[in-house]
Amino acid sequence: MSPSVPLQEMIRAIRSARTQCEERGVIQRECAAIRAQFRQADNGGRSHNLAKLLYVHMLGYPAHFGQMECVRMIASPRYSEKRVGYLGAMMLLDEKQDASLLITNSIKNDLSHSSQYVQSLALCTLACMGSAEMCRDLAPEIDRLLRASNSYIKKKAALCAVHIVRKVHDLGEMFAPAARALLAEKNHGVLHGAVVLITELCERNPETLERFRKTVPDLVQIMKGLVICGYSPEHDVAGISDPFLQVRILRLLRILGRNNEAASDAMNDLLAQVATNTDSTKTVGNAVLYETVLTVLDIKSESGLRVLAVNILGRFLLNNDRNIRYIAMTSLQRIVGTDHTAVQRHRGTIVDCLKDQDASVKRRALELSLALVSASNIRSMMKELLLFLSSCPPELRANAASGIFNAAERYAPSQRWHIDTILHVLTTAGGDVRDETVPNLIQLITNASELHCYTVHKLYRAVLTDISQQPLVQVACWCIGEYGDLLLRGECQDTEPVQVSEDDVLDALETVLQSHMSSPATRGFALTATMKLSTRITDNVDRIRSIVSIYGSCIDVELQQRAVEYNALFKKYDHMRAAVLERMPVIEKNSPGHTNGESTGDTIKEIQPTKVKQEEPLLPQQPANQVCDLLDLLGGSEEPLQPSPAQGGTAPGLSINTISPAGGDLLDLLGGLEPTPVAPAPTVTVYEKSGVTLTLSCDKQSDSGLTVTLTASNSSDSDISCFTLQAAVPKSVQLHMKAPSGDSLPARGTAKVTQMVVLNNPNKVNLKMRIRISYTNQGSGFQDTVQIDSFPGLNAASH
Repeated sequence: MSPSVPLQEMIRAIRSARTQCEERGVIQRECAAIRAQFRQADNGGRSHNLAKLLYVHMLGYPAHFGQMECVRMIASPRYSEKRVGYLGAMMLLDEKQDASLLITNSIKNDLSHSSQYVQSLALCTLACMGSAEMCRDLAPEIDRLLRASNSYIKKKAALCAVHIVRKVHDLGEMFAPAARALLAEKNHGVLHGAVVLITELCERNPETLERFRKTVPDLVQIMKGLVICGYSPEHDVAGISDPFLQVRILRLLRILGRNNEAASDAMNDLLAQVATNTDSTKTVGNAVLYETVLTVLDIKSESGLRVLAVNILGRFLLNNDRNIRYIAMTSLQRIVGTDHTAVQRHRGTIVDCLKDQDASVKRRALELSLALVSASNIRSMMKELLLFLSSCPPELRANAASGIFNAAERYAPSQRWHIDTILHVLTTAGGDVRDETVPNLIQLITNASELHCYTVHKLYRAVLTDISQQPLVQVACWCIGEYGDLLLRGECQDTEPVQVSEDDVLDALETVLQSHMSSPATRGFALTATMKLSTRITDNVDRIRSIVSIYGSCIDVELQQRAVEYNALFKKYDHMRAAVLERMPVIEKNSPGHTNGESTGDTIKEIQPTKVKQEEPLLPQQPANQVCDLLDLLGGSEEPLQPSPAQGGTAPGLSINTISPAGGDLLDLLGGLEPTPVAPAPTVTVYEKSGVTLTLSCDKQSDSGLTVTLTASNSSDSDISCFTLQAAVPKSVQLHMKAPSGDSLPARGTAKVTQMVVLNNPNKVNLKMRIRISYTNQGSGFQDTVQIDSFPGLNAASH
């Protein structure tokens, strides 16, 4: 067999191939020649052939047939063959390959070799692909090398020990004494390896962490030496002495100082020295400063030092490098809840980042800007956010609108300003707002009785200008239906008087009904508004009757049903039409019967997620493992539990009006219109943890029926989002969870979430209920459970 071409010629032939087929042909010929030479007993070019095979492997072609050749070359006494053999093992073998076990003995022998370069090959290979079994077998050898006199070997042994600790956690204790001794070394490579090893040990074992807290003074001294030392050509990088070691030491100090007052005090002066003496004009200095900032913010540092750290992040915001601006805003986002005043000083710079061309920077700037909104700056910040909303990318519009709504609800200086702000958002980005925006705005308008005239005039003009924003049109139709008499009166002190005729209003509603841009829900709002105007105008009732009758044969079933019911009001129940269509009463926020315009379907059993939005399809059933976890929590109950899917739906239009117990569907409205006042039920606290409080009150509806009202509040300093409740009860108990009033809990208890649960216990079993509470706080998910064994009003409550 003639020898194959040299490595350089093979690379040249592969690169000169014009097609992929031609490249495969060159590689297949070379692989065939390499296989043939591997089978020869006396092959002087083994390292040459394996090097070519590794290049083929790097191109993505199969090279597994070279694994045994790697094993043979590792066992060779020649250094040139060992080097290529170990390189091939690191590339072609891993811990899942049986062939990797064959090199364990060779590695052990080479770890005791007289040549430091052979030892380093074995250390590098073990650190790269050593399996758990190999690590257990060779750990004593690594511990021995950590105590060697050769700095070159100790450096590589320390990094190999890191790999062993990651693979086999129990072996960490073996390396702790040697790692502590390595901190006395002067060689920077050994110090770097020691710091990485100690960091790994501290992260995995709390007892080891406590032991290494005693090394904080040593680490501080090493760091001070790096900061104040003069120019050293061996370690200098852009004017900074060994920034890689500085960053590693700062990370270790962050771990050692976390939640420990004494360790934090020992490093405060050092951190201040690093923060003030490090050059921030170059990327290397910024890397050290960034690690310093993270350490200051993570330990129990002094207040002045924290302000200095925030100011460094503020300087980062002015940097031309977008990556630096991004990490600065990411860090500020994490601390805005605890150091709000310090971050507020850089509000102008943060707002300017909203104009950045980079989408990631813009997203972070938006999140941080929303977090900086407060009662003192709500007007100026909202002006900037609304300006950003008008030109922001489509993928950010929904987040921006949602954040503006939350900020306006928490800090609105007046109801008129609140309404104007929401209408501005709906006009600008109505198609991107969440479904609950419509019922929430309707509730706000209803409660602002002195602004009804102003609001209906403003919404009427908005509908005449643009009917493409569906949420805006829905709210406008609702207001025109409720307060059409104020619109026709034309007397409004807050706006310029505009004379609007009955025909003008009906023309606007008919335009909405006939527009191809109107969704079925919007048409439902418009038809209901038209019907309500029949009791608020005098001259065009026949026109309204004809409009309603047209939609009695509409292809949309929901709209058709509404029209048929409204026709029945005109004919059979005309004497009750005025009472049925009278103006809505004030909707009390978070009252037990109020569900933000949402109504539930048929009876739902046992377990249901409760995060239901307006006009969404049925929610999917919980994953089996999550359901079983919740069901197991009531293992001691008399009867087994069964999960069932959650159902939720919304009837737009009139469904927003169903706030009284007598108010189910339209025909229910024809019954008693005067709800009977009910004495408030006793309330007890069933859960209180991390600022989240859950209270419970019960109202016994019948001998077997019980309505439970769960009210959640948040007394912490940070907002809670994605708040959901799930419930489990014994199988014989029927459970119906209505839609919640929301899914977010603002900080400091400014708003609450109410959830109604209807229980039916026909068999009179011992009633128990287990509640799972899930929410997100500052980007982290939390989950907890509480068991309710007894209910207030029936007997004492406990959990």
